[in-house]
Amino acid sequence: MGKVLVTGADGFIGSHLTEALVRAGHDVRAFALYNSFNSWGWLDHCAPDVAGKFEVFTGDIRDPNGVRKSMEGCDAVLHLAALIAIPYSYHSPDTYIDTNVKGTLNVLQAARDNGVTRLVHTSTSEVYGTARYVPITEEHPLQGQSPYSASKIAADQLVYSFYASFGLPVTTVRPFNTYGPRQSARAVIPTIITQIANGAETIQLGAISPTRDFNYVSDTVKGFLAALDSDQALGEVVNIGSNYEISIGETAELIGEAMEADVSIETDEQRIRPANSEVERLWADNSRAKELFGWEPEFSGRDGFRRGLKITAEWFGNPENLSRYKADIYNV
Repeated sequence: MGKVLVTGADGFIGSHLTEALVRAGHDVRAFALYNSFNSWGWLDHCAPDVAGKFEVFTGDIRDPNGVRKSMEGCDAVLHLAALIAIPYSYHSPDTYIDTNVKGTLNVLQAARDNGVTRLVHTSTSEVYGTARYVPITEEHPLQGQSPYSASKIAADQLVYSFYASFGLPVTTVRPFNTYGPRQSARAVIPTIITQIANGAETIQLGAISPTRDFNYVSDTVKGFLAALDSDQALGEVVNIGSNYEISIGETAELIGEAMEADVSIETDEQRIRPANSEVERLWADNSRAKELFGWEPEFSGRDGFRRGLKITAEWFGNPENLSRYKADIYNV
């Protein structure tokens, strides 16, 4: 395989994925969001063994001309660029349609025009909404319980339509709740860790009864690499999850144990989702990933989750890393 384009390469998962592709010997072009600071997001802080070994293209996924230009000479595309914060989607839904739906359409059109031989699209477990049955298979009904999840459902359907209509070689990877170093504090695990690391004895959270299926970032990245290398999943949707369910409240307890901190939880009303929008339960069936890719999580079960939390807490505990987060401000 020749050059690989990674959209959203400047973000949490995208930066880890870019590093993994370079280490695997791929020729990588990283698509980062253009800004006047010339910042490449987390790529500015990538591992020393990877720094300078990939090409950077700055642009905006919402611009079809820039997207088409970024894809010139690329054989494969890993499409991760998206807006993902659920609370922000409540008051700025237009931006989610422009970025997640129109942006994905731009990627699909450009991939078709450039003769791309493999496109891996990023979905999310949020498209399932509150589980109607567990573990959740890829056949589970889709429920747009937030503008964010609705925009991702639309993007997923666009991707499939280009496979069905034009034979575009696409695979949709559907990660469950990925966590690890570099994650935004808008996610619950960094929210908890950064508050504790900054000395809080009472941490501010939203609902703690919902359950999630957390997936350590290196496992998610391996899922993308497996999808890129597989011919078995064209036109398919594949869950990437740990097949382990745990509540937010119990997650906070495990983080406290990992950080040797005795903390209490206080409900912050601004962090509570509207009742019908809260996804109460997520638990992944990952058997299709095992069947098609031979993929399974290294950080599986409760023990694997503990190991992943410890690594994550140690990274955030580094003062240089922690200083990049504003733990005293609610990150929407």
